[in-house]
Amino acid sequence: MDPLIIYLILLSSGFALIGIEIFIPGGILGIIGSILWVIAAFIGWNNFDYPYNGLSAFAIVILLILTIYVWIKFFPKSKIGKSLTLNDVIDESASYAESDLKIGDEGVAISTLRPAGIALINDQRLDVISDSSWVEKNSKIRVIDVQKGHIEVEKI
Repeated sequence: MDPLIIYLILLSSGFALIGIEIFIPGGILGIIGSILWVIAAFIGWNNFDYPYNGLSAFAIVILLILTIYVWIKFFPKSKIGKSLTLNDVIDESASYAESDLKIGDEGVAISTLRPAGIALINDQRLDVISDSSWVEKNSKIRVIDVQKGHIEVEKI
């Protein structure tokens, strides 16, 4: 088979695989497409006459670098890129509103606390941890410690 045909097949296949990467993300097809371009550059280097062999290989490498740059720079901002990426920002997360919950607030264990479970405090369902190993369901409880993300309770 003529090296020029193999060269063109590898180039077009690599380009197609990198394009398919838009619709089937994961990186594998893009990497395979990039490898095909490098193989095409090697075939071009070995089979074209001087100075076209160097120009061919250089053009493919520059095209590959440019493609990767454009992909990283512009794809996340495209319509398809935005639909495939998570853009929400979560500054802080907690299972309760810290300002509403105080030490000494009382409630009821909705589930058995072993030692963690669910309690109803100030009309809010909250994840809590008991200071002892078990607190039975429907037992009265009191908040004894509130730290970021953790509510410690004791049985009354």
